[in-house]
Amino acid sequence: MQKRKQSLPMKDSIFRAVKVALSKCGFPSIDFFIERSQQGKHGHFATNVALVLTKQLKRNPLEIAREITKNFGKIEGIEKIEIAPPGFINFTLSETILQNEIHVIQQLGNEYGKLSTGDGKTCQVEFVSANPTGPLTVGHGRGAALGDTIARIMEWNGYSVEREYYFNNAGKQMRILGTSVYYRYLQQIGKDVEFPDECYQGDYIREIASKIADQNGRKFEDQPENKIFQDTAENKVFETIKISLRRIGIFHDSFFNENELYEKGKIDDALYGLKKSGYLYEKDGAIWFKATEFGAEKDRVIVRSNGEPTYRLPDIAYHIEKINRNYDVIIDVFGADHSATYPDVLAGLQSLNLSTEHIRVAIHQFVTFTRDGQKVKMSTRKAQFVTLDDLVDLVGSDAVRYFFLMRAMNSHLNFDLALATKQSDENPVFYLQYAHARISNIFLHAEAKNVPFNPECNLSHLTHAEELDLIFILSEFPEIIALCKRTLEPQSLCNYLNKLAAAFHKFYTECKVITDNIPLSQARLLLCAATKQVLSNGLTILGISKPERM
Repeated sequence: MQKRKQSLPMKDSIFRAVKVALSKCGFPSIDFFIERSQQGKHGHFATNVALVLTKQLKRNPLEIAREITKNFGKIEGIEKIEIAPPGFINFTLSETILQNEIHVIQQLGNEYGKLSTGDGKTCQVEFVSANPTGPLTVGHGRGAALGDTIARIMEWNGYSVEREYYFNNAGKQMRILGTSVYYRYLQQIGKDVEFPDECYQGDYIREIASKIADQNGRKFEDQPENKIFQDTAENKVFETIKISLRRIGIFHDSFFNENELYEKGKIDDALYGLKKSGYLYEKDGAIWFKATEFGAEKDRVIVRSNGEPTYRLPDIAYHIEKINRNYDVIIDVFGADHSATYPDVLAGLQSLNLSTEHIRVAIHQFVTFTRDGQKVKMSTRKAQFVTLDDLVDLVGSDAVRYFFLMRAMNSHLNFDLALATKQSDENPVFYLQYAHARISNIFLHAEAKNVPFNPECNLSHLTHAEELDLIFILSEFPEIIALCKRTLEPQSLCNYLNKLAAAFHKFYTECKVITDNIPLSQARLLLCAATKQVLSNGLTILGISKPERM
């Protein structure tokens, strides 16, 4: 059977019709919107074109709207066009076109909602990028969930995506890591030494040191600079990081080490290029970048007076390397601590005459945790978590991902631990998964009642308001995928799935699915199947499981 294309006359079709009508009226071409109506009494779509034209034409918007509607040609699938004060034009879809969308969803299945805007294009998403000095914190967790979901969104928009992890296994923090392991090693072999305050305090340091002591005894007690301490710690920490990420369904395609930029001379190349561009100068023994030339409040040091680069220089070199890989889109997912600094990196690239138009930066804010309305202070004391693994142990991987995604990334996130563990409709993850599982149960009930599933059944039986409202919400899914790509904001998908689940539960309450009327039951079963499919597709993008029973 040949798959049908999405058939609803969506915003683009109405937009084109409005543009044609404007031309017929002799009205100027202006910017206007077509948006979905939130209330059925206003039709399914509305445009503000008449209101926008009022200022230019100096006419009543209702008069303008009437003239525009007289010049509409036939818009396939539109049953009614109405004017509403103060000058909106509303479009109502026909029941037939709505009903047909169920067949579209059923036949496209896992492909429903996938768009071709990125076909043949490549995208790199860099996220997490924590140096291997310790386990991932809950702060890293939000960036991990956002980065992976953004990558999935780009894939659903047709892009070939590479997930990259950028890290540095050298420098001061890594030296402190090695020193930390050395001192714990000395304690493990019985030496009475005081552990320095500036060293890493976590239990993972003891575990690494214990392993070295078990395998080597006292062999390295007088060798604090021996690479075994830093190398063993780095390998163990990175192994732990990868395991932690796998627990929430995250796998990186590539890992890029900052040291490679030094070893291959990329740092020197970047510095030479910046000097040649004329945007560097020396002051107080340091090398400064003229960031003010690119809108910054003050210039930035990129090489300190001791000759050590600030992080801006290797970040510029790294992005030069990424640009040279010829990705069509480059996405950086950073924490709030980068909000004041990434513009300097982009400015550095621009000073080298490199285009940054295809580089998109997503900044996420900090996370705090509450339980029963009270802020939870994170510490290493028993029963209070500090790592991503601890959070997963406490609330589960699905809740971790969803709660990190359900708020706008540029807003501070209050993670409600009590809510995340509730097995009730109050928990938004449970609410979505329960809708999916409920549909599975409906099909078991249909089987028990000998109501066969028929994907080619007659859908004209679906005329109830709750049925048609549910279909209309289902049809919005491709638009949501496109919106998420434009904004890099998974929250829009979370909000949509919540709206879809609410519409389904309302339909389920108002419309009995399995009845004595077999054709009606089959039509409603197909609507349930379409709903389950869209829920499944959305949950897949969010990286959340889809239980068949709960």
